Amino acid sequence: MKTIHSMVTMIATVALLSLSAPLPAFSQMMDKPMKQQRAGHGQMMEMGNMDKMGDMMGMCIQHADMIGLTDEQIMKMKPLHSEMQKRQARFKADLKIAEIELMDILEVKDFDLQKAESAVKKIAEIKTAHHLELLKNMKEMRTILTDEQFNNMKKMMVMKPGVKKPVKMMKKR
Repeated sequence: MKTIHSMVTMIATVALLSLSAPLPAFSQMMDKPMKQQRAGHGQMMEMGNMDKMGDMMGMCIQHADMIGLTDEQIMKMKPLHSEMQKRQARFKADLKIAEIELMDILEVKDFDLQKAESAVKKIAEIKTAHHLELLKNMKEMRTILTDEQFNNMKKMMVMKPGVKKPVKMMKKR
């Protein structure tokens, strides 16, 4: 019985640690209601490079001359880019709502573990569905580009300010 209890405690702890954003220390939170304390929750849970897909498509349209896009290619990309921006906004809203729902479940001392697990799975499903949508859009966008244009786009992405170039590894002697 003690082993089951410790396993449940460990699972709950892992779930809490993996889904929570850093919050102020307890002494800093004393004068704020619970809803304000978690206002920043979810901001740490970004998708990283997958979110850059819309940026990449926007940059392609913005720098069409540099990449060598035709007017026809631009006209094909614009609706894809617009749709992608809408999906990104929906994704962020759905994810934020799911995270708030999870935090509502975890707010009580003796929270329902099954509800928490369900909420965590819902968050994972939202993220997975969004990633798959982005990959489909990426594939569709890349079919519009020629090989030369694709290579130009990749070069342009490396030149983007703030992006570090790969570092060559030194050979051991």
